[in-house]
Amino acid sequence: MNELHFAYKIRQQLNRGAHELPQDISQRLAAAREHALACQKVSVHQQIFATAGGFGRLHSNFSAAKQTAIAVVFLLIAVLSTFLIADRRVSELGDIDSALLADELPVSAFTDKGFAAWLEQSSQE
Repeated sequence: MNELHFAYKIRQQLNRGAHELPQDISQRLAAAREHALACQKVSVHQQIFATAGGFGRLHSNFSAAKQTAIAVVFLLIAVLSTFLIADRRVSELGDIDSALLADELPVSAFTDKGFAAWLEQSSQE
C-alpha cells in the first residue's frame, strides 16, 4: 500500500507541474503527443494458420463461408483418401484369397499349425 501512496503523490506533483508550465511549452508538448500518437503503429488482426512450409496469413476479411468451404474440402479429401486406402487393402486381400483358392492344397492344410509356421518361415526367407 505504501508504493501506491508514493505513486499517487508523484502523479499529483506531475499534474501540478504540468499546470504551471508556460503556454508555449504546453502547446509544444501537446503537438509532440499528437505526433507520437499519429506515428504509433496500429495493430492489424490477422488469422494465422500453420502450413507445412511455415505460416500462412489470412486477411481479416476472410469470411466464415470461405472457412467453412475449406473445411468441407479438407473433410472430403480425408474421407476420399480413407476410402481409397481401404479399397486398395480389400483388393490386395482379394488377390491373396484368389491365389490361395486356386492352389491345389486341401483346406485342412490351411488349418494345420505346422503349415502356418512353414508359411511364416518361407515368407521370411
